[in-house]
Amino acid sequence: MVYWVYILRCGDGSLYTGIAHDVERRLAAHAGGRGAKYTRGRGPLAVVYREACPDKSAALRRELAIKAMTRAEKLRLIEAGAPDETTRERDG
Repeated sequence: MVYWVYILRCGDGSLYTGIAHDVERRLAAHAGGRGAKYTRGRGPLAVVYREACPDKSAALRRELAIKAMTRAEKLRLIEAGAPDETTRERDG
């Protein structure tokens, strides 16, 4: 089953990285206050990047790698898009 690594842009401009089977459902959970504590009260939220991974283990490794990036590196990743352009979403 495919897992997705995603990056959200929060209303305050900060970035949040997570994993999910269904990014849209997870976004709704974040927006409804049922997601990560970090995103609560930081709306509106927008998915600005998502990348498919073959399994949960790969997604967790990729999430950790992205979380270790600087903000500038994350912004470059978002701008460049996912390796497969069809997996990427942009706000706006």
